[in-house]
Amino acid sequence: MSTEANTDITKLDVVNIDNYKERPVVLKADHVEKWFKLPTEQATGLKQAFINWTKGIKGYEEQRVLRDVSFEVHQGEFFGIVGRNGGGKSTLLKLISQIYYPNSGSIEVTGKLVPFIELGVGFNPELTGRENVYLNGALLGFTHTQVDAMYDDIVEFAELEDFMDQKLKNYSSGMQVRLAFSVAIKAQGDILVLDEVLAVGDEAFQRKCDDYFTAVRKDPSKTVILVTHDMGAVKRYCTRAMFIQEGEVAVIGDPSTVAERYSLANLEVMRKEEKARAKQLEEDPNTYPNGLNARCPVLRTYGVSPLLLKSSDTFRFAVEYQYDEPGDFYLAIAMHDLRRGGITYDSGPRVFKMKKHGHHTVYFEIPLNLFNNGEFRLITSLRTPSPGNEKMTDAVAVALDDNACTFSIRDPRNGAYALLSDRAVEFSEITEQEAERGAEAQRLRIEAEEKIGGDLR
Repeated sequence: MSTEANTDITKLDVVNIDNYKERPVVLKADHVEKWFKLPTEQATGLKQAFINWTKGIKGYEEQRVLRDVSFEVHQGEFFGIVGRNGGGKSTLLKLISQIYYPNSGSIEVTGKLVPFIELGVGFNPELTGRENVYLNGALLGFTHTQVDAMYDDIVEFAELEDFMDQKLKNYSSGMQVRLAFSVAIKAQGDILVLDEVLAVGDEAFQRKCDDYFTAVRKDPSKTVILVTHDMGAVKRYCTRAMFIQEGEVAVIGDPSTVAERYSLANLEVMRKEEKARAKQLEEDPNTYPNGLNARCPVLRTYGVSPLLLKSSDTFRFAVEYQYDEPGDFYLAIAMHDLRRGGITYDSGPRVFKMKKHGHHTVYFEIPLNLFNNGEFRLITSLRTPSPGNEKMTDAVAVALDDNACTFSIRDPRNGAYALLSDRAVEFSEITEQEAERGAEAQRLRIEAEEKIGGDLR
């Protein structure tokens, strides 16, 4: 590309969903199909092969991975591809990277494409970091001179200046990841293809990667194709996104719309799997689900509300239980944060005392206005009073796996990093005098409370 052309590109606006069609097409997939032959019956000799042929036995079956896939990517786009495992998205990336070739249809690429489908592919542990950079650059199609021009940027980004002459086998796993990732993103290609590699390295390196992709997102001369399960990354970076479902294009367009469609598809698959397992358990009445037993054979938490909601919504859910033993018993509900880890909220062991023994269903609700986007799971336990301790309870059964309830919050006003939203809590800047006065008032209050407590003793 000429210098004049580069100058014109830098004057263009950031590519977005409204103007991407103004840029030239750099990748076009036209009615692409891909299938693989899976062996079913092998002939042990020419005679058996001839008999199989006369009977019409092929000895293999066709597994269709991609069906009639068509789409275009324009220069300057950050294009996301999402889909469940086995849906065909990684096969599509290998077709784009010319690792595979389609059985029918065509893929046209304009410009230098740099594929980064698996971290560290082509790295040799017996070579130094420096040698591996040049080896990986050669595998990506760059000359020695071109790698020379990129080398300093690669090493600086990886933060490995003092280790480049050591053998790769002496690197920690984190150092190897940083080097491999830096080679990919600093390679001066026109199109960068990434497969599930955004969350690499430690927290500091991830922040550096986030800054890099934010800058790339604003560069109309750089095109990125990203395959990921991280819907936060899709919404944060992508111009457009495409959802591949069972080898076909289910939806393509606005990243938020595609992310929600993907989340709904995941929830639907989970529901089908839960129903299938529940049916299997019904057919074998002597088997109890994980966490349940003869004392409590039924304990299930499930959504009454839709399982994909906004922060302004209230999530309503039900707990079905069966408990026939006499005496007091309680339900305790814990809300787990699947994205960030940990328990977001717990009802406590003696809050919900049940009034009815036997097989019943009770209903609950929780407001969602405090929380940022994420995936949450409600786990209910059935508990009885602990002998000799009025505050504690003993667990009889716990609703786990399919008997737990998973729901998602997706709200355009929210962030994805922290648990609490900006509407729930915020930091406020104050003066030094305000800080000192407030702290002194707190100290006086604590001293007064301690004095009162001491007098009472």
